[in-house]
Amino acid sequence: MKKLPENYQIDDLDRSILRTLMEDARIPYAELAKRYKVSPATIHVRVEKMKRAGIIEGTRLQVNAKRLGYDVCCFIGITLKSAGDYPAAIEKLEKLEEVIEAYYTTGQYNVFIKIMTPSINELQHTLINRIQAIDEIQSTETLISLQQPINRDIQP
Repeated sequence: MKKLPENYQIDDLDRSILRTLMEDARIPYAELAKRYKVSPATIHVRVEKMKRAGIIEGTRLQVNAKRLGYDVCCFIGITLKSAGDYPAAIEKLEKLEEVIEAYYTTGQYNVFIKIMTPSINELQHTLINRIQAIDEIQSTETLISLQQPINRDIQP
């Protein structure tokens, strides 16, 4: 299948399809077709084009971390010993299952990560024995999240 150019432009139908699939990725193409008054084949072609253009990167199941017992969410700003330590630090952080997001940033920190643990005790253990034990890390600052009042994807 031929890859579409990165500057592929979506139209209003594509945006509508994306919004609906973002709400429920399991909705049948036939239902989308009825909703938007086009054929199921049109929906299929549009979705495939957006996949080839890299707009749709896949579908995934969303899990409620709190229901799985992960009650503590925090963000950790990491200062590295030197800028050249970034690749090695990221490789080590990637191996820690508690680290669920990582960002290479400008400003006060070199790296900003999001971690989730079942408890404050587990957070302390992870921070001291797993994250701060990484040789390339000079220092950390931890911010504990009390709640997440906004959680949304970018709208097409």
